[in-house]
Amino acid sequence: MFSITVRDHIMIAHSFRGEVFGPAQRLHGATFLVDATFRRAELDDDNIVVDIGLATQELGAVVSELNYRNLDNEPDFANTNTSTEFLAKVIADRLAERIHKGAMGENAKGIAGITVTLHESHIAWASYERAL
Repeated sequence: MFSITVRDHIMIAHSFRGEVFGPAQRLHGATFLVDATFRRAELDDDNIVVDIGLATQELGAVVSELNYRNLDNEPDFANTNTSTEFLAKVIADRLAERIHKGAMGENAKGIAGITVTLHESHIAWASYERAL
């Protein structure tokens, strides 16, 4: 399996519901390093997984929809604990939508899967992996 990874970052505010979250139940900020990995079994006709420039551009567009937002106030996330794991899935699903719509070029439709990893710090991160 071949893969490429592109990177961006987001800064958000949010709070959680539930005792398991302790002090994070209060409004707090988070800065995430975001890695999006695109996989395919065979390279396309240009011998690439996907155009890195387009992948970077589309990841940037997806994270810009979340960046500098209080997710507690976003209708898409009403009554939702926007955990790191949950946000990784949101980003992966939004990237998949863009691939299906052709935003990364026709050859990108040969991508077999995406993994999005959100790094909370140098010692903790969460990922979501999905097929296309």
